[in-house]
Amino acid sequence: MSDIRFDDRVAVITGAGGGLGRTYALDLAGRGAKVVVNDLGGATDGTGGATSAADQVVKEIEAAGGTAVANYDSVSTPEGGEAIIQTALDNFGKADIVINNAGILRDKSFAKLSDADLGAVLDVHLKGAFYVSQPAFRVMKDNGYGRFLFTASAAGVFGNFGQSNYGAAKMGLVGLMNVLAVEGARSGIQANTIMPIANTRLTQDLLGPIAEKLAPETVTPLVTYLVSEQCELTHELFSVGGGRYARVFVGLTKGWNAGPEASVSAEDIGSNLDQIRNQDGYIVPSSIADEMKLIAEGLNG
Repeated sequence: MSDIRFDDRVAVITGAGGGLGRTYALDLAGRGAKVVVNDLGGATDGTGGATSAADQVVKEIEAAGGTAVANYDSVSTPEGGEAIIQTALDNFGKADIVINNAGILRDKSFAKLSDADLGAVLDVHLKGAFYVSQPAFRVMKDNGYGRFLFTASAAGVFGNFGQSNYGAAKMGLVGLMNVLAVEGARSGIQANTIMPIANTRLTQDLLGPIAEKLAPETVTPLVTYLVSEQCELTHELFSVGGGRYARVFVGLTKGWNAGPEASVSAEDIGSNLDQIRNQDGYIVPSSIADEMKLIAEGLNG
């Protein structure tokens, strides 16, 4: 494969003042992209704010000969999302790539989770991705090109103790990606999602001894590829960390078809669970249409 370049491309990266986002910004800028480095500069729980984190990454990019501009708006409001994309438009005239990376943690067991902790995490992770992506999506549609990358987590896709707010937000991002991949297809817009495991400010107290082997830089190659022109993938989800790269997907089994005229009882469901759950011959749906196709086939015998 030829070298992946981003000359004349504009990338917006949220939460790019450190950790994973910083590595993305440095790599894309080093490959020719003009980068909007967004970072509120707050604490890991979302409180506070400062300009130093974003400014430092911009300085690193410029020192290496790249082009970047800092933005300090919060992703958690519609106004903040609009302002982030407007920064790209004001400085570079467009937005080709959006990497939704900003995040916070407020871990609590479900029984002890407060409404404030639920709201704050949903605002940054899930709503934040909506607020940044929607104005960018409109620009991309007009230009006939776009790349979205969302940051989910195994905590949402697989589950993890003490992260009901975080897990719900992260799984919501998979749903958002699914829809943008479908809606954006005719406009040259692709959307994919990663589930990264990396040693960052958010995770350094959670990973234990394995943290030193989970450098953020091991995630970056997949991210760079997924937002490149060379990438033809869309609507896909990947697990990444420590040098391992793997696809994750939702499969749909053939199931048990009792037929539309059958009178099915709860007992019948129990008796046919093995067939309902049998993974032989499963498909990976590309949209809700694939599920409806299976249903229609069953209705038609």
